[in-house]
Amino acid sequence: MTEGPHRAAARSYYQAIGFDDEAMSKPIIGVASTWIETMPCNYHLRALAKQVKDGIRAAGGTPMEFNTIAISDGITMGTSGMKTSLVSREVIADSIELTARGYNFDAVVCLAGCDKTLPGTVMALARL
Repeated sequence: MTEGPHRAAARSYYQAIGFDDEAMSKPIIGVASTWIETMPCNYHLRALAKQVKDGIRAAGGTPMEFNTIAISDGITMGTSGMKTSLVSREVIADSIELTARGYNFDAVVCLAGCDKTLPGTVMALARL
């Protein structure tokens, strides 16, 4: 994804956000998080992602974190928003799969914490 003269533009994007040549020479591990500030079951995942990224670095990889969506039945039930809950599993799976394939990650770690985000992340991993 970043090797060779024809990938200089891609390297420049990564360098602009702090990834140097050494980091880019290691396995790139996507860290997919369903962190969101709207429900307690996924709220802690931002802090957990930091620990996962530290572990990836310690193991010799380069982590790249990205987020996907999460919908809470507990909050949306009884409103028009409740129609979005089941659909969210597919959107979660699709967004993780697309990001992992688009950036050609060497591996992906998924962080999830509720009854819609867990199946969504597992569906993505099964597809990959």
